[in-house]
Amino acid sequence: MYGQETTTIRRYVDPNIRDATPALRAREVAFYYGTNKVLEGVSMDMYPNQITALIGPSGCGKSTFLKALNRIGELETKVKVDGTIEFFGQDIYAPGVNLNTVRRQICMVFQRPNPFPISIYDNIAYGLRLVGVNNKAKLDEVVENSLKGAAIWDEVKDKMKKSALGLSGGQQQRLCIARVIAVQPKIILMDEPCSALDPISTIKIEELMLELKEKFTIVIVTHNMQQASRVSDYTAFFNAGEDRMGHMVEYDHTVNIFGSATNQATRDYVNGKFG
Repeated sequence: MYGQETTTIRRYVDPNIRDATPALRAREVAFYYGTNKVLEGVSMDMYPNQITALIGPSGCGKSTFLKALNRIGELETKVKVDGTIEFFGQDIYAPGVNLNTVRRQICMVFQRPNPFPISIYDNIAYGLRLVGVNNKAKLDEVVENSLKGAAIWDEVKDKMKKSALGLSGGQQQRLCIARVIAVQPKIILMDEPCSALDPISTIKIEELMLELKEKFTIVIVTHNMQQASRVSDYTAFFNAGEDRMGHMVEYDHTVNIFGSATNQATRDYVNGKFG
């Protein structure tokens, strides 16, 4: 069965970043919903200003692992995490960690756009006001810069007081990205951010990701193999084994995963033979 082949995971080392501290480092991460273990033994480094794609069939733990990276899974139900996840060297699961700080530094963009039912302006200003920024000139500046950073300013600059719910799906997703940019995180997590969008909107989001990695580290879950190959620097292939738990099968530079993967299950998946 797929997922049972074992191999030594080859980890590509880019000479330009080999001395960099990983933005995120996972070591032997296991994840439980209640007492049900759904993910086991994930170890990988995600480097600054790189895009890491998590790929694999449904039910293999990709989104679960993504949620573990900023502890947002704890908002859904009772969970347990074994192993360590470090954010620039600090264990985010250590006792006493401020979860609000973790989630402000490691922000999530969800599968379906989720703008607040308020104005476009207030959507972007919302997170700033939560941390005490109320100066209008400062808010105006950050709102404009964030919308420009998400490549949507020209489309909404004359609609700032209108409801964000009136935007198209692709515009809403870029608005949500702008809302994340406004609080200046270090890392942006994206859980299938284009799955609900049309092809033109998808291209805009992909182009935006490539621009954003100049300032942010990005980890994306995607079922779109072409998308993973187009935008990511690194790719991790996840699969479920006979034990029905998710495992990370292989992690490497994207060029290697799609061109010369060492694991047969990886090669079969990226070539569309299952999934």
